[in-house]
Formats: sequence, C-alpha cells, structure tokens
Amino acid sequence: MATCTDTATCNSELLKEGIHSVANGTSPTDRFVQESRFGNWFLRTRTWHEHVLTRALDDLQAMLPPSTRCHRVLDIGCGYGHAFAELVARFGSREIVGLDADATLLDAARPRAAKCSATVELLVGNAADIKRPDGDFDMVFCHQTFHHLVEQEAAMAEFWRVLKPGGWLLFAESTRKYIHSLPIRLLFRHPMEVQRSAEEYLGMIRAAGFTLPPSRISTPYLWWSRSDLGVLEFLGRPTPADREETLINAVAAKP
Repeated sequence: MATCTDTATCNSELLKEGIHSVANGTSPTDRFVQESRFGNWFLRTRTWHEHVLTRALDDLQAMLPPSTRCHRVLDIGCGYGHAFAELVARFGSREIVGLDADATLLDAARPRAAKCSATVELLVGNAADIKRPDGDFDMVFCHQTFHHLVEQEAAMAEFWRVLKPGGWLLFAESTRKYIHSLPIRLLFRHPMEVQRSAEEYLGMIRAAGFTLPPSRISTPYLWWSRSDLGVLEFLGRPTPADREETLINAVAAKP
C-alpha cells in the first residue's frame, strides 16, 4: 500500500479493510498492539499531559545541551498530538511529522496540528518502515510508544536511518517491570513478549549505533509507575534504592 499523507483518505481506506494501521499486507497486530479503550481515554487526560508527557520532556530536555534547537522533528506514535506544541516551545521546531499506525488517532490529532505554529504533517505508518529519506530529521521523539511495537530492533534502526548526523533521539519508555504489573495488564494492551528492562533498552539503542553516555540516561521512579501508585512514599516509606526500574529516559546522539 502506498503511504498516505492525507489522514481522512487513509482512515477511509483502512476502515474499509477493517484495520487501523498500515502494515504492507501484513496484519497490523503483527507490528503493533493497539491501545485499549481505557488507554486511549487516559491519553486525553490532564494526568497524562502533566505527569507523563511533560515530566518526561522536562527530564529529556535537561539532559540536552542548553538551548538545543531541532527544526525538523519526527514524533513517533504521536497519538492525539499533545506533544506538538511542546516540541515547538522547547526546541523551536518548525516542521513536525506526526507518525502513528492508528489513523483514527491521527484524525483526533488534526485540531492540534492545525493550531500548532509549526507545520505539522500527519502520517499513517509503521515505525519499523518509515517512509522518509535517510537523514531527514534533526530529532526523533519517541515517548511511551516503543512498548506497543513488535519489530523493535527494526524500528530502532529506522530511527537511526532517518536522523541526520548530529541528530538526537529522545526516548522515554516504560520497562517490562511496569508493563507486566497487574494494573497495567488489566487496563492496557501491549505485546507482552517483547517488553524489555531498562538495561535492555539501553543496549538496543547503543547497538543501533547511537552514542549514549550515562550522563544522558535517567530512570525516574514516578508514582504512577509503581505498583502501589506512590502510597508507601506518601506514608513516609523511602523509595527503594535497590529496585528494578520502571521507566527509562534517554537522550542519544547519532554521531
């Protein structure tokens, strides 16, 4: 199937086929797992924007050189488009390509794309087969999307390919410890067999060719990523120093 850049047209075509992603003739569930209804509702909440997206961007931006500007950005799994305005405000982005496998989410992102001061292109597609030329972007932003992908090594190789030399990968993910926890298993949908630890994600990023020193790695232990939702800390219990990490934020560079 040819890549569509018009969301409405793509959505119509995909719905006729009874699917919600472009998979080049392969079942979409072979390449990503679509979020649950609860998950899609949660992505529209203030909690998601303030405590998940904004907190991750604050952490990632702090690990970049001061005043980093990235004019052309690829937002992987852009969903409802909440990150568009943030990318402009933080990095001076002028052109944003919002990629998502779910055309219905891109339809919902269109109002934010239209209001964004940057030029925003919404693209239905697969992160493991990005229909863009080599070195096309200054930044790839992948926030809480990677754990939905099945072809993770292929996607990471694509992130490397479409970045310019000197470009940045901003990677913010939940680890296997979090995705396999009981509340997440009950409320959300993920390909459980491909989930990774923080160390395994870091190894994958480096194996793809990215430079990733310890100074550009963060493992925040935020309340929403804990099995007790932070209740024990609220009651005065210290956070455990010896723990399996639930979140990983990394700022990697393409040499």
